Amino acid sequence: MNVRLIKLTKEYYMQLSEMIDEWKKDIEENDTNSSPNAIFKNDYHDFDHYLDNLEIKEPKDGKVPDSVFFLLDTERNILLGAINIRHYLNDYLLNYGGHIGDGIRPSERRKGYATEMIRLALYECKKLGIDRVLMVCNKSNVASAKTIIKNGGVLENEFTGDNGKTLQRYWIEIE
Repeated sequence: MNVRLIKLTKEYYMQLSEMIDEWKKDIEENDTNSSPNAIFKNDYHDFDHYLDNLEIKEPKDGKVPDSVFFLLDTERNILLGAINIRHYLNDYLLNYGGHIGDGIRPSERRKGYATEMIRLALYECKKLGIDRVLMVCNKSNVASAKTIIKNGGVLENEFTGDNGKTLQRYWIEIE
């Protein structure tokens, strides 16, 4: 797999627009997941604003500082997905969000990219001083649970969220 995590820069505008457009179409047509929310919260057409507001620098409005990375296929020069790393947990993230939110664009799912993206993100977590990572997913999202487990995730518990769906909380110890 020739992939790596990158920080978004202006040179990746076209790759981002292709990925986001594909993803939004899939969300509309199939009611699929829009995770990580960080890449959908602003309109990428105003790219300078998008870049300036992609990450949260200071805690505010219940949000914690975070880092957003994109998974780049270096051979095809396309963005395969994105991952959002929250630098620490507040009460909400401890229950519902965890340290990491991630997603792979629809056309590239089920190819092992999510597992690799999480593996690479765990290195970034370590750099941030996070040695125990919480990941949360819907129990119905079996693919997501498998990628977490492949990266060392251990199920702590399941609970019913506010939306009535069963959520699973996994911890990953980083060595």
